Formats: sequence, C-alpha cells, structure tokens
Amino acid sequence: MIDVLPQKAAARRPLAHARVAAILLASLVAGEAVAAPGENVSVARQLGGRVGPIIGAALACRDIARPRIQAIIEKFQLVIREAASSEADRDELTRLLDRYVAEGRSLVTSGRMDCGGADRQLADLERSIAAPPPARANLPAVSIGPATAQAATVPAQLLPPAGNVRGVTQSEIKLGMVIPYSGPVKESGRLLKIGVEAAFNRANEAGGVNGRMLKLVTADDGYDPARTLDAMKLLYEKEQVFGYISNFGSATAAVAIPYALERRTLFFAPYTGANVVRHDPPDRYVFNYRPSYAEETDALVHYLVKMRRLHPRQIVVFAQNDAFGDAGFAGVAKAFRTLGASDNSIVRVNYPRNTVEVDDAINQLKLLKIPVKAVVMLATTRAAAKFIEKAQGVFPGVIFANISAVAGSALASELMLLGPRYAEGVIVSQTVPGVSGYSSLVLEYKNALAKYAPGEPADYTSLEGYIAASILIEGLKRAGPNFDTEQLVETLENMRNIDLGLGTQLGFGRAEHQASHKIWGTALDDSGIYQPVELE
Repeated sequence: MIDVLPQKAAARRPLAHARVAAILLASLVAGEAVAAPGENVSVARQLGGRVGPIIGAALACRDIARPRIQAIIEKFQLVIREAASSEADRDELTRLLDRYVAEGRSLVTSGRMDCGGADRQLADLERSIAAPPPARANLPAVSIGPATAQAATVPAQLLPPAGNVRGVTQSEIKLGMVIPYSGPVKESGRLLKIGVEAAFNRANEAGGVNGRMLKLVTADDGYDPARTLDAMKLLYEKEQVFGYISNFGSATAAVAIPYALERRTLFFAPYTGANVVRHDPPDRYVFNYRPSYAEETDALVHYLVKMRRLHPRQIVVFAQNDAFGDAGFAGVAKAFRTLGASDNSIVRVNYPRNTVEVDDAINQLKLLKIPVKAVVMLATTRAAAKFIEKAQGVFPGVIFANISAVAGSALASELMLLGPRYAEGVIVSQTVPGVSGYSSLVLEYKNALAKYAPGEPADYTSLEGYIAASILIEGLKRAGPNFDTEQLVETLENMRNIDLGLGTQLGFGRAEHQASHKIWGTALDDSGIYQPVELE
C-alpha cells in the first residue's frame, strides 16, 4: 500500500512519482503490457495507490475544476478495463481506487494538506501524462483534456443519444434511489418512494418524457452510512442508472455524494437539508428541492421569539448527534445572533442516531436553572415522539417545534397513539404546502396517489417526493430527446420561475442549485390534524 504523504511532504513530492504513474497509465491505456503476462492487475493496483490519493485530495477542494479530475478518473477506469481480465479483478481494482480516493480526501479535510498542494499534485500528474515520459519515449502520449486554465470553461463532450448514455435507452430512462427499507426510519423511505413513483407513473401514462418511460430502481441502506456506498454501487454498476433521485438522509449523503461526483452522475433532490448537499459554489451534479435545515430552524426560532414572545434563553435544542443535528443547530445559532443573543448560550442535548435513547437528554434538561419553554427538535419520527412523551410531564406547557425531517404524518400517528394531549400544539415546519390544502399541485398529487397508490393517505414526505420528481421530469422534457448528464445539468441551471402550482415559484441557476426557500408552518390539533401556522 502506498503511504499518503503529509502536507509539507506532499507539496514538495518529487515529480518522479507522477512520472511513474504517467508511465503506468499510458502503457495500460494503450493496451501495452508493462509487466509479465498476468501481472497487469498488480501494476494497476500500484497505479491506484499513486493516483487515487491525488484524485481524492483534488475532489476535496471546490476550487479545482471538476473536468480536470474527471479526466484522470476516466483514464483510470480505462486502465481497469484494460488490466483486468475478470469481473472479480475489476471489482477489486474499483474498491481499491475508492479507498485510496477516500484517503486523499481525508488529507485535505483533516488539514494535513491544503488545496494548493492538492492542485500542484494534480497539475504534476496532468503534465506527466500529457508529455511522453523520457524513460519510455516510445510510448504514445496520453492526452487527459484541456489545460488547467481552460478546464473550467471548456464544455464536456456530449455523448451520443440513447444507447450510449448510461441508464437511457430509446424507450426508457432509469433512475436510482437509495432509501431505508429497514431500520427506524423505514416508513419515511417508503413514503418518499411512493411520491416519486406517483409522479413517474403520471408522466408515463401521459406518454413519458419525450417518448421514454421513467423507471425507478431502489436500494436499501437502512439509514446506515456504512451501507450507503454498497447501495450506490449496486444501482450504478449493476442497474446502470442514469442518476439518483431523492436519496434519504444527511450522514448517508456524505457517503453518497463523493461517489456520484466522481462519476459525474446526477444527484437530484436528496431528502436532507444538511450542508453536505449545499456547497458554495454548488457541486455541479447536486441539485436540491428543499430549503436547508438551517433555514427551517432559523424560521422556528424567530417564530418562537417574535410570535410566541419567548426569550432566546428559554429555547433549547434536542438533536440527533450527527450531521443532520449539526445542520439544524447552525440555523438556531444564526437566529440567536440575528436576535442579539449569544449563540454560546444555546443548550443542546443529543441522542444517538438510529435510536430512541432520549433519557440522557431529558435528564440533562432537568438540571437547567432557567425553565425550558420551547424545544427545537432535530430528530427522526420515533425519537421525537419518545422525547415528547417523556418531556411533556417534566416540562408542563413546553412548545415542541420540529423540522420537516421528522416526517409530519408519521409523527402525528405516533403521538395520537399516546393520546391527543401529546399531539396538540406540536409544531412542524414543512418544506411543502399543507396536504389538506387545495393548491393545484396538492390536488394533482392526491389524484395521482388515488390512482397509483390506492388507499395511501396524503403525506408530507410522499408529497415532497412527488414535487422533486415533477421538477426533474420538467428538466428532462426541456433537455430534449437527445441528452446526457451534462446537457441536463445545463438545462436545470437555466430553469427559472418554475410554477408547479405550489403557491411559490421554483428555480435553479449556475450559483443556485436549490429550487425552494419557502417554509410552511403547521401545528397539530387534538385530533392529530395539521393546521396552518404563520411563522412570520
């Protein structure tokens, strides 16, 4: 295994390392054996150990143009095809590359290398591959794409139409979705899938998208990041999906997005408001429908202070202990600063992800000297319900304010099983309009549910899946019959003022990959029905 160099050493890494990689890369891509017969796989392993960390470090730096990195990735993918004679060897080399890429990425994210060093490594490799290596002058030079200064502006070459675009045939567009079928949030995954499928079925019945039927293929990761990569690979490598739509979760997205970006694959409308899917500038292939968790919690805190007349010190945070909880907490902190309160004074209690272990959080709140008047909750359904059940007797009259990720309909059902007093007054911010409303989109969605998922009640989670799918369908239609991922991205980035009948317009841009910033307020009544609440 090749040791990954620390920052200073990497910055002055001898050019010979890149030259070695270039010789191996050029030889294998050209189909020339660089070792004894049967040993090219071993050489490819060595190459992965040298090239993978360079790719990973570059991917961790948003200022390094993605086409430059993708050119290297594509060359190594060709190396794998040329060097490996069996599917097992190809799988092994792909897994090794993923591991080395992760090691390189961690160099930057851990601070052991800066992006200047990563850029220099990549540039060294580019120059070495583009120029015929002196020691092997008889080898053909391998061009890896435009020069550094031009890479960000030269458009990717468009692929030919159907038959050569992954996941697209003359009759079908296949999309993948990684969701939890198992684990504590499996109901949310099921509902999200129902919404996406309802939109797809409605479009297919009307003739599809430019004559192609939409097909959804799903994989289960159980809301467990350790399983997400295998689910992503299953859909990409075995199912050959064109892209991903409405993947579920924040910590899972942190695993899924690098995989999608490395393959220049669409990652559309993930069900998360975390910052991992919201970079500035945005990742080229990542598009969001929903507002961020920070926007939701910022709106809830302002509502509690401005409309419910609470002092910021009377507001605490109950959060899942992961990226999901961190993202929502950032919005609370922003709201405190905007209101003139110190964000250092915020009390946050946590629970472990994928559990309903809330007792420690309750016990910590009991020790507070300032009475708790409101809890901003960054939790999944069952954990939120358990917390409300236990906290209501300890903190009489407290306001429970949840963000949309709690899955509003499922939370209402859980609380009504406990009794109406547990449900009444519980607030949930929503990223979609009320399912009991009469906007044209909601009525269309309910008709689609009745037709394609009979007996399934209207639900905020499935409505979000329906909206996300509807936006993508509109983008695919506008991209035309002969499209690929790059052309679809360009089309999406030029979609402004999309009116789906939500009561608010949606849109994207080159610097804006989030379609909506609208947040709706709702509160449960004693019959478990959400009523509208004006948040401002």
